[in-house]
Amino acid sequence: MPLRFKGSRLEINYATSAAGGIWIEIQDPKGQPIPGFTLDECPKIIGDQIERTVAWKGDSDLSSLSGKPVRMRVVLKNADLYSIRFH
Repeated sequence: MPLRFKGSRLEINYATSAAGGIWIEIQDPKGQPIPGFTLDECPKIIGDQIERTVAWKGDSDLSSLSGKPVRMRVVLKNADLYSIRFH
C-alpha cells in the first residue's frame, strides 16, 4: 500500500549482525523502483544505531518525493528494523 510522507530525509532505528545488512528502495505506487532510490543505489547499512539517515549514492534528500504516494521496499539480512521516521 502506498504511503505519503512529509520531509526531506528518512531515518531508521536498526541493528544488524556483523554479516548482516539493510537496504531500502523507494518505489512508485505500482512498485517500480524510482531512479536514484533503488536497492543498488543504497549502500549496505550495518551496525546498531537509533537515528541513521538513509542515503542513496551519498544523497539523503527525499524532498522531491515529499507528499507524493510512494512505496518502500526494505531488505533485511540478519537485521532488525525497529522504526522509520521521515523528517
